Amino acid sequence: MTDLVIRDAEVRAGSLTDVLVRDGVIAALGPGLPTAGLRVIDAAGGALLPGLHDHHLHLHALAADANSVRCGPPQVHTAGDLARALAAAPGRGWIRGVGYVETVAGLLDAAALDTLCRERPVRIQHRSGAMWILNSAAADRVGLEAATEPGVERDDNGRATGRVWRADTWLRARLPPTDPPDLTAVGARLARYGITGTTDATPDLTESSLSGLIDAADSGALPQRLNILGVPLGRTGGPGVTTGPYKIVLADSGLPDIDTLAATVARAHDLGRPVAVHCVSREALLILLAVFGETGTVPGDRIEHGALIPAESLGTLRRLGVTVVTQPGFLAARGDDYLHRVDPVDLPDLYRCRSLCDAGVELALSSDAPFGPVDPWQVIAAAVTRRVPGGTVVGPAETLRAPTALARYLAPLDDPGGPARAVGPGAPADLVLLDRPVARVFAHLSADVVRATLIDGHVVFER
Repeated sequence: MTDLVIRDAEVRAGSLTDVLVRDGVIAALGPGLPTAGLRVIDAAGGALLPGLHDHHLHLHALAADANSVRCGPPQVHTAGDLARALAAAPGRGWIRGVGYVETVAGLLDAAALDTLCRERPVRIQHRSGAMWILNSAAADRVGLEAATEPGVERDDNGRATGRVWRADTWLRARLPPTDPPDLTAVGARLARYGITGTTDATPDLTESSLSGLIDAADSGALPQRLNILGVPLGRTGGPGVTTGPYKIVLADSGLPDIDTLAATVARAHDLGRPVAVHCVSREALLILLAVFGETGTVPGDRIEHGALIPAESLGTLRRLGVTVVTQPGFLAARGDDYLHRVDPVDLPDLYRCRSLCDAGVELALSSDAPFGPVDPWQVIAAAVTRRVPGGTVVGPAETLRAPTALARYLAPLDDPGGPARAVGPGAPADLVLLDRPVARVFAHLSADVVRATLIDGHVVFER
């Protein structure tokens, strides 16, 4: 364990103090703390905050994303661009593409993808993460035509289209076997942003994927504290990680039977686990609220995304006591597309923030990386401005003040909608040191402000 003193840090706005870190915790705060024999970091008046927590991301997908072919904007805009990107993919075997959106070449199926790349097996993930598109070579290799998996889309004649919805586990089992991706680069990237805790929101983790996450945390490849939603019911994540609420996906491609969903929620509650339910559409949300009305809720129940929340549901959410874990960063990344594809009537309901807080609904911010921007400062800025790339502000009534948006990244992993953690004696030394006072940070919300990140007292990033 590294003991050190951070000198002249702004722990509270407008005043400086020293912070002693000993044995992985904050041992003392005060001016002029003794430094003999200790490493000293001169904060020079920079803000010292609790480390940021990303309350919803997908770690293995984030690692795999780095080695995948970009199939959508800003790198790819047309069918010709996509064909060239696939042709340039290294190697001779499978091609994994990510980030596809219909503005590039329409709603792709196997036949359309064959016209772009026929020689190698190709699977391309839609940027929503909800769908994979396979060309004919890939479909043949995974036995798509004979598959009984419900997520395999079929045309009116019963033939597989090449589109596979919400069936990642099924598809992964039919691909060439690979070890879970190394998370070292992901951990280092998150540390550069000041992130000291993560919640992996991948549902239905296989034994291999779960072991890969646990091993990454145990080895230090992923230095961040790790909370896992996809641990199967009746299991725990194991030492060194925490088991979060049980992840349930309400897929818009096939919404569940209400009785079946209610039984799953009730079983999780009976086993002592809250639930974390993926809800993107208005329909999915209304189904979930009806189920919660039947099963009741327990502390820790949460709604993932809440992309469309009608105003008339705010009171129900408050009464149920659920937390909404949302991603306004999608506005900064995809907002221009939303303006063209989302019904104007729905735009005021899109990725609500301020109205949830005003209604007393607990709110957490997160990235949904790699499907949304992983940089927390970009997400915070999006919550503050709600400005899309073209400059339009979507839902101006939903903007948050910068301190409020930042606080939604500082809540505990096990209470994402709860109060922001504080820098104080006895708290874990999971810290982010910024290069300027917090008021100037709010004027320039950027990852460039991160000077150092500490986890359990160890410096895991420094510039």
